[in-house]
Amino acid sequence: MRNLTIFLALIPAPALAAKGPFFSLFNTNFVVLISFLLFIGVLIYLKVPGLLMGLLDKRADTIRAELDEARALREEAQTILASYERKQKEVAEQSERIIETAKAEAEAAAAQAKEDLKVSIARRLQAAEDQIASAEASAVREVRDRAVNVAIAAAADVIAAKTAAADQNKLIDQAIETVSTKLH
Repeated sequence: MRNLTIFLALIPAPALAAKGPFFSLFNTNFVVLISFLLFIGVLIYLKVPGLLMGLLDKRADTIRAELDEARALREEAQTILASYERKQKEVAEQSERIIETAKAEAEAAAAQAKEDLKVSIARRLQAAEDQIASAEASAVREVRDRAVNVAIAAAADVIAAKTAAADQNKLIDQAIETVSTKLH
């Protein structure tokens, strides 16, 4: 059964459908076969298969050239990518160095600021101590001056009470002479 199915599939059905002799111009299958063979003959005479092969070869060459160009572009892109990756790595390393340098400079600046603050505090303490010493000296001078003025006033009162007017005029003249000699 299987062999019969294969045999029936291989027999051309249109050839069996035609009525009459096969090699007759009234047989449409024969006319189509002759037309097909003439068409193939004309194509071969006009060298269409050669032209088609030439076009296909040209297209294959174009595709091959495009593939080569694409391969070259890919290699160039890989080279550029590697270059950019290298540059990115260098920039990352440089930024790390800059950050480390900035941290070191910040720490140094902080240490310098602490030192400057200590010096400034010491200066201000010294200035305050100097002001205190000056105020103490000024207070001592004022107390002495006040004591001298009080003593002079007391002495003047005592002298005025115990001496006569003539003796007071003599003492005043002597004091004026003493002051004029010491000032000049």
